[in-house]
Amino acid sequence: MKGLKKYYTNKLVWYFITFIVAVVLNFVLPRLMPGDPVSGIAARAIQGMTDSTAIQKVYEDYIEKFGVNEPIMTQFVTFVKNAVRGDFGVSFSQYPRPVSDIIKSSVLWTIALQLPAIIVGWFLGNLLGAAAAYIKGVFDKAILPFFLFVSNIPAFGMATILLSIFAINLGWFPKGGGYGFDLIPNQSWAFFKSIIWHYQLPFWSVVLITIGGQAVGMRSMSIYELNADYVKYSRFLGIKDRKIVGYVFRNAMLPQITGLAMSIGTMIGGALVAEIVFSYPGLGSTILSAVSGRDYPLLSACTLIITIMVLLANLFVELIYGVIDPRIKAAQQD
Repeated sequence: MKGLKKYYTNKLVWYFITFIVAVVLNFVLPRLMPGDPVSGIAARAIQGMTDSTAIQKVYEDYIEKFGVNEPIMTQFVTFVKNAVRGDFGVSFSQYPRPVSDIIKSSVLWTIALQLPAIIVGWFLGNLLGAAAAYIKGVFDKAILPFFLFVSNIPAFGMATILLSIFAINLGWFPKGGGYGFDLIPNQSWAFFKSIIWHYQLPFWSVVLITIGGQAVGMRSMSIYELNADYVKYSRFLGIKDRKIVGYVFRNAMLPQITGLAMSIGTMIGGALVAEIVFSYPGLGSTILSAVSGRDYPLLSACTLIITIMVLLANLFVELIYGVIDPRIKAAQQD
């Protein structure tokens, strides 16, 4: 237990430091964007006004309301205090709608798209990699190279290909959106069916670019384990191959579990791109609108949510890895 305690403490400290740095960057980087977002909101409020003094007064009132006239450090402290309470302020581009409401309506769409797609891609990739290493044949000579080629297609490229073939040319699936434009969100079967139909192309665009990388990693680790001394010795003792293979693939899975967390971290970007291509109502589309409108509060909130999702996913897998891999405990006790 002492070794695991040391391992967990080190991981928690480093993840906490990473989180602090990420919070600072999430606040600072959007504010380095050129332009004045407050002027856009003020421009809509002063339409029809001709008095220059009144116009200037409206502009100053908005600057004070959004707090952009305060020193950057004061703005950061206010941002952190409010973020702890789940309050990210008011959106610039969708004023006066609160940022928290926008996030709530988009983050669930993103989670519903990303997590199933990443897990399915991870599972299929590891299954293919294990088959390529143990069964070989067509799995190793044809199927694996095909998915390896597919996985190297950029996320936006895969999304565009699926959109062009299955939505535009064949017309099998909708071209974009999370549900039919003629529907109002409700709990009816028609609305649920529309969600599933619009879900297919974004989902498979993420799955397809996940399989190849996972399969290659699993194949390499499986081949290494199959040639290990303990496998040769077990076979020499006459132990059934089925039992040996069970241990082989269990050992080969250890790095792949870490790869699952890395997939979540790297695929979040790909999923966001897929959301933009398919106009899916998740964080990707929200970030695009925030960047277009120079919406500092909304952009900071979106990137912070994504950062937390990635860090929690990686931390969870690191902690699980410390339990299932006895080598970590042994290393910490040395």
